[in-house]
Amino acid sequence: MRPQDVRALALMLPEVVEGAHMGNADFRVGGRIFATLWTEEDRAVLRLAPEHQAMLVESGPDLFSPVPGAWGRRGWTNLDLPDADEEALRGALLAAWRTTAPAALVAAQEPA
Repeated sequence: MRPQDVRALALMLPEVVEGAHMGNADFRVGGRIFATLWTEEDRAVLRLAPEHQAMLVESGPDLFSPVPGAWGRRGWTNLDLPDADEEALRGALLAAWRTTAPAALVAAQEPA
């Protein structure tokens, strides 16, 4: 996947806005960052629940890795874009969005 794919897919999620964080594009919902795009490094950094992070790292160690240090222990996860397919990217972005979005917004998106 390419950085423009991350941007397009992230902005398709409800109430997402693009911003900037430390010189990198980021994607926010409810004023909180759920994904950051590191274009020069061909990676995205996603805010996941630690247990979801562990599952993704175990199932796709070539794609996913915890961010070093305390941020990674809190669930922030690298996604290697060149090796990712659309399904992996979509799933990871949606998980990050759900982790970060206000509960009422997440609930409103669930099927009845």
